[in-house]
Amino acid sequence: LWSRLIVHFWAAEVERGASRGEEPTPIEYLQRAYEHTLEATTQPTEWQGTTTATGAQLHYENNDADGAEQPVLYVTNLGDSQVLVLRPRNSKVIFKTEAQWHWFDCPRQLGTNSPDTPKGMAVVTKVVVEVGDVVLAVSDGVTDNLWEHEVVSCVVGGMKEWEEGGKEVEARGKKKEKMQFVAEKLMNAARVIAQDPFAESPFMEHAIEEGLAMEGGKLDDISVVVGLIKKSEG
Repeated sequence: LWSRLIVHFWAAEVERGASRGEEPTPIEYLQRAYEHTLEATTQPTEWQGTTTATGAQLHYENNDADGAEQPVLYVTNLGDSQVLVLRPRNSKVIFKTEAQWHWFDCPRQLGTNSPDTPKGMAVVTKVVVEVGDVVLAVSDGVTDNLWEHEVVSCVVGGMKEWEEGGKEVEARGKKKEKMQFVAEKLMNAARVIAQDPFAESPFMEHAIEEGLAMEGGKLDDISVVVGLIKKSEG
């Protein structure tokens, strides 16, 4: 409930700001979403919960050299979910957020009995992007189970597979949207490792670094949102 409400109110604040043509202020948007969620989950009855928060808003700025519009991404993060920006033409991650922790396996988060707030802990980064870049927003169910190079390989490979066509890119006789297909590929790849008690995973490596004897993937929520940077039509 908390995660759904945060996203609902956050998206509403972003849309409201965009409709006014203002410079994005992502932390203020998230702060207001957090306050709306607090109100919605305490009146008339109290609903407990917590959630990490990560998101990206596409905007633009004028190039100093020629005044042309340059696309930029305002990336906001609080906790251990992650935004990655991939450049498929050279199979590189050009940006990724850093996880925020209280201690191992306890991320910063918004919600019941948590001291964290957007204004106090959220980090915003402005990333220059170009047409064709891919933006990923994923929960730790992905990053705990897949290494970065595996994420890149899955995304780039999924895009190529979609372009070549085949049975896997179809659903009920219709071709899936390209980014939907890529998101499903990434989600399924993470799920395979999460369900493997003998797999080598990033979570296992981090646990060992903390002196904990753990093996295999980590069963956790797996959320994936994938977007492609494109020029607006018209």
